[in-house]
Amino acid sequence: MNSSDNKFFSARLADMVSRCERNDISVFSDFLDERQSVQAEEWCRRNAGGLLFKLWGGYDGAGRKMLAIYPDFYEDYIIESFPFQCITFTYRKEDKLTHRDFLGTLMGMNLRRDTIGDIVVGEGITQIFVTEIVARLVTATVSKIGRTGVKCSGEKPFEMEVRQEFRTVSGTVASLRLDCVTSLATGLSREKSAVLIRSEKVEINHFITESVSAEVNSGDIISVRGYGKFLLFEVGGSTRKNRIHIIIKKFV
Repeated sequence: MNSSDNKFFSARLADMVSRCERNDISVFSDFLDERQSVQAEEWCRRNAGGLLFKLWGGYDGAGRKMLAIYPDFYEDYIIESFPFQCITFTYRKEDKLTHRDFLGTLMGMNLRRDTIGDIVVGEGITQIFVTEIVARLVTATVSKIGRTGVKCSGEKPFEMEVRQEFRTVSGTVASLRLDCVTSLATGLSREKSAVLIRSEKVEINHFITESVSAEVNSGDIISVRGYGKFLLFEVGGSTRKNRIHIIIKKFV
């Protein structure tokens, strides 16, 4: 986000706090992406005062989440109050539908991206979190994803096993500078990695950085537009030539 986007986002959060205080009710955002979720949590810790807040996307580890700001007497049932619903698509296992297939169909219905949460794809079944209004529309109208016939229901609870798979990349780097780690992760030269970074195409922990010399730490997530998302999983010892052993896991 640029500075004007940040101000607008902060203003939206301030309005949520104001409505919660004024009406003594719980207030919910639309679905936030991972960067917005981090920003919202940081903002609420500083500015929510005596109010409580929670980010929730339907299951532990969800990427896209809604933010709730609420008085303490809502605490016991705030999870059940989030205004989204899980919808379930079933289809033949041999029909290999993808995340892109489902998102493309939903966006083709002129839905806003912030009305759609996580899309969890399995064999013959996909479950998607959407706002309650969108759930009614989708379950009433969607019978195909692309050219594949599907059955759609809003009755089933979320039951998918969410397992993140990784491909391991290991090697040595001259330092833990962002350009060095990006180079190993993507297979590009340091020079080409630096161009991507300066072009605002690289994020550390969901935030864009233009600094090629920014230091990356174990546990950090690096996203490179066009190349994927990577976790700096382990930083090991040094070689005789003072290069650093690292292990990177690419999200697949």
